[in-house]
Amino acid sequence: MDDEYDVIVLGTGLKECILSGALSVAGKKVLHMDSQKFYGGETASLTPLSQLFDKFNRSMPKEEIEKRFGRERDWNVDLVPKFIMAGGNLVKILIGSGVTRYLEFKSIGGSYVYRGNKIYKVPCDEKEALNSSLMGLLEKRRFRNFLLWVQDFKIEDPKTWKGIDPQKNTMTEVYQKFGLDANTADFVGHAMALEINDSYKDQPFGQTVEKIKLYNESLSRYGKSPYLYPLYGLGEIPQGFARLSAIYGGTYMLDKPIEAIVYDDEGVVKGVTSQGETARAKIVLGDSSYFPDKVKKVGQVVRCICLLNHPIPNTADAPSCQIIIPQNQVNRKHDIYVACVSYDNFAAAKGFFIASVMTTVETSNPEAELKPGLNLLGPIMEKFVSVSDLNEPIDDGSKSKVFIPKSCDALSHFNKDCQDIEDLYERITGEPFDFSKLQTQIETHE
Repeated sequence: MDDEYDVIVLGTGLKECILSGALSVAGKKVLHMDSQKFYGGETASLTPLSQLFDKFNRSMPKEEIEKRFGRERDWNVDLVPKFIMAGGNLVKILIGSGVTRYLEFKSIGGSYVYRGNKIYKVPCDEKEALNSSLMGLLEKRRFRNFLLWVQDFKIEDPKTWKGIDPQKNTMTEVYQKFGLDANTADFVGHAMALEINDSYKDQPFGQTVEKIKLYNESLSRYGKSPYLYPLYGLGEIPQGFARLSAIYGGTYMLDKPIEAIVYDDEGVVKGVTSQGETARAKIVLGDSSYFPDKVKKVGQVVRCICLLNHPIPNTADAPSCQIIIPQNQVNRKHDIYVACVSYDNFAAAKGFFIASVMTTVETSNPEAELKPGLNLLGPIMEKFVSVSDLNEPIDDGSKSKVFIPKSCDALSHFNKDCQDIEDLYERITGEPFDFSKLQTQIETHE
């Protein structure tokens, strides 16, 4: 190992790889290490399918797997299933970094919301809104007026506020102003603004309206839904940023056991020891599993990966989709998310589907909490349940120079993960994560 680096990155999850790539582009000398043999960390896509069975200690002979599930190398199963908002910051990072040259994306087939034991398609255009059974005729008119207001709303321009203040008035007051009923508010807040529970209703409305604007902007790009998904699974994204880092001089070492994190007498990190050698660095960035003494558990996520040989019922045979179950529909504090991909996304063998159900744990029986989502799937061939801790760093890293990303949450999109990436980049470099600056640096390099 080279003696001295600006940054050592531990772990090859999505956040670590994006930051490794961005820091390399910014001129930092980066050493990237992982004790695992494959890219992706907790955000890996497992292939062949036998890897999934092995991970959950349910080994099955290749012949039996292929007899039941088709060619096992056609499967790419995400451990942390998420979709990408088409107008969101992850797309800006991907475009700004040029990593899109290594990836192909496909629009997700549709977005659905659960209400009264049924699922309804979230309207993606005016025609669908008029035909939707989510709302009655008068409610549709009120909803249309609300969306027109959202479209024109600019938080910096009081003329667009229409008499309500985004810093003072709550989202409940917005719903009241436009006469929207509780059911409409439910799908606006949870399926469009992607709020995780109803506490947002009592907060100033500015942030929620900005989220609805992002949803509408993302939807207008592709039409069927606001979400994108990379062909061959989410594990392609960390690999794309690993390539970017390597182009800019980053050094990668997989399957390297991490023996010790080295600190000076003041508790400031000095390097990382692996196989008897110590690489020195001014900064260490790493997955929380490498720093058990520097993180706190703030909750848990339960996820269930289900293998199906049919599309999810009542989704018009969509090859991919998202379903959001708002928390108040099933007497919970957190929403339940269902994400489905298939052979159409090169995530499964032809004729097969992967449906993942996930939520934030609230009880001592996490799997039972997924029942409302599992009940929507129809017959399940195999299911794999995991419960993961949600960890956060106990400090901002300014003293120790150890920077730790938060664990991936139960949400089915990357919006909060991108906020964490941008926050970490600014804490490490002292500069904001500037997409246009990143693009300029790359163009200059080329």
